[in-house]
Amino acid sequence: MTQRILVTGGAGFIGSHLCDALLARGDSVLCIDNLITGSERNLAHLVGHPRFRFVKQDVTEYLSVEGALDAVLHLASPASPVDYLKYPIQTLKVGSLGTHKALGLSRAKGARFLIASTSEVYGDPE
Repeated sequence: MTQRILVTGGAGFIGSHLCDALLARGDSVLCIDNLITGSERNLAHLVGHPRFRFVKQDVTEYLSVEGALDAVLHLASPASPVDYLKYPIQTLKVGSLGTHKALGLSRAKGARFLIASTSEVYGDPE
């Protein structure tokens, strides 16, 4: 059964590979990324795919999606200590306001919600 899935942070390393995997299993993917740390190069091979759509948007802004959604997979976040230092406010906004917006969209659509953490949850290895 084909599902329609929204992936936030889909132009990042893990997000883009998740988009690949979802498309490979037959799902339709709507990818949202503001491209602060993600890259359109990670998605270049998906341009023109009939079940893939990319929208350049910040997840901390109002999220509106036409039609049904089966799942919201929230991977958006600057994902390295270098990025956290370079974009401290954006990192905090994505983790709080971005998650709030993604959860709200999931609730409005009756979609399942999954949030992925960054490696920061494991702490400093030194």
